[in-house]
Amino acid sequence: MQFRSHLDGSAHLLTPEGAMEIQAALGSDVAMALDICPRLPSTREEVEQAVARTTRWARRSIEAYRGPGVPFGIVQGGTFPDLRERSARELLELDFAGYAVGGVYVGEHPDAAAETVRHAVGLLPRDRPRYLMGVGRPRDLVDAVAVGLDMFDCVIPTRNARNGQLFTSGGRINIKRQEFRRDPRPLDEDCPCEACRRYSRAYLRHLFVSREILGCRLNTIHNLTYYLRLMERMREAIAACRFDEFRRDYKTKEM
Repeated sequence: MQFRSHLDGSAHLLTPEGAMEIQAALGSDVAMALDICPRLPSTREEVEQAVARTTRWARRSIEAYRGPGVPFGIVQGGTFPDLRERSARELLELDFAGYAVGGVYVGEHPDAAAETVRHAVGLLPRDRPRYLMGVGRPRDLVDAVAVGLDMFDCVIPTRNARNGQLFTSGGRINIKRQEFRRDPRPLDEDCPCEACRRYSRAYLRHLFVSREILGCRLNTIHNLTYYLRLMERMREAIAACRFDEFRRDYKTKEM
């Protein structure tokens, strides 16, 4: 895979072996095999070719990995159920420590993405971690856990924080709004993070509109705390055998 640097435009070649070497040098707990995520829209033939190359690269990746973490394979296949099945079957033969569902929520209709996730997760072994890549909104995490996903990554909590959108127990807040100019309340009284314990909504708004880097930092700390606590609450609900109740209540209250 060849790409150009965003810094100086120089060309670089990323191979499966190189990707695993970099992750080993970083000491990654989870090392992802290099894969191909087809662009949208893509023809069936293009997705099929991506699946074949993903399998070839997965084999090279797992053979090359010498790091301290565990290697994960990434299931591709677009919205084609049979190609998802083929990708999962071929990766299972390589016996990865965990498996990820990739190539969803990248522009397809949300209903198609959700159905693809439900289908793909059922193809993966229950005794291995199952990871949904690039997702997502809090409600997406709750729905994904409901169908059996364990792990996630997404830019939403940090990117939205930098843009002033914050997740709270009372719903989403755009801190840049004029209504918070003199608001002395904490961002979220139910949150233990530094931003909520030490600063008011008015001060957080001041930092944001003044473009102070501290505002981005505090907003990011808050959103990450919200996400971590959401995952903690889901684990507790699962342990107490009341996840369905938790899911209904959360989706009813979420704004």
